[in-house]
Amino acid sequence: MHVLTLTTNADAPFMTQQQAALAERGVSGTTISVAGEVDADTDRSPADYVRTVPRVIQEARNGYDLIHAHYGLTAPMALAQLRQPVVLSLWGSDVHGPAAPVSRLSAPFCDAVVVMSEEMRTALGRECTVIPDGVDLEKFRPEPQDRAKKRVGWDDDADAHEILFPYSPARGVKNYTRAERVVTVVDNLLERPVRLRTVYGVDHDAVSDYMNAADALLLTSDSEGSPNSVKEALACNLPVVAVDVGDVRERLAGVTPSHVATTDEELIRGLIDVLERGERSNGREAAREVSIDRTADRLLTVYERVANTTSEPAAGGETRHAEGAAGRPE
Repeated sequence: MHVLTLTTNADAPFMTQQQAALAERGVSGTTISVAGEVDADTDRSPADYVRTVPRVIQEARNGYDLIHAHYGLTAPMALAQLRQPVVLSLWGSDVHGPAAPVSRLSAPFCDAVVVMSEEMRTALGRECTVIPDGVDLEKFRPEPQDRAKKRVGWDDDADAHEILFPYSPARGVKNYTRAERVVTVVDNLLERPVRLRTVYGVDHDAVSDYMNAADALLLTSDSEGSPNSVKEALACNLPVVAVDVGDVRERLAGVTPSHVATTDEELIRGLIDVLERGERSNGREAAREVSIDRTADRLLTVYERVANTTSEPAAGGETRHAEGAAGRPE
């Protein structure tokens, strides 16, 4: 199968891992990233998306079986070409944030829509396939905490509790100020010092070291789809204390010690419990449900269903789309 992938971030680890797993299953293709430069302080402009459309239309002529649009803002450019069916993957902020209207308007015209959680499906308000991003269980695995602390340079104070916050404080949706507030209270209540470790911008291959070095992962996001940090923590048996967003409650079902909270007080009590117990979690078994192999198999099933429901090429080589439940016109 040959797939044209559209994305706003060609280096997103969860997407590149997914593509590698699909390649092992015989899926080849090309990736087009939206034009323009982006960083922590600069978003792409509407003009960047518009000027990418001609490139997509031209590339779509090169014998692909389908177009896979990652993130809601790439859907219109995928739909601008009329040759190939479109699979749309939504990442979370494109269902809950400013991009949500574009996602909702585009979804009915796509041949399949993939979301990361049941919560996202409910928010989107239409039928779609729930496939969380997978976690690489070979890369993320339990390692001795002392060894991991040396690798990341956290071995200067063996008495301190280390709380991992794996996001940039500049990302408002991650609510860093809430994490600071919670950790400050816990630090005042426990005899041992409690330190909030903010980790971002490191090589993805090093993230597992931070997971294994920490005593708990703290997630305080205002919204999420299926947070990869939680699944990666599970794979490393790192206890998680998180707000009830996305599929967090589902992922942490049966995982101990870990806590899902709805208030600051519950976050504080949960974090204190995890730190006082001083145990690693049983999360790796739960992480097997969202291994990269399982999620890639499920996505491949979506690809095959979409590719097999398109009609035969019409005269002149154009591909027509049979109008079905997804509502994509011919």
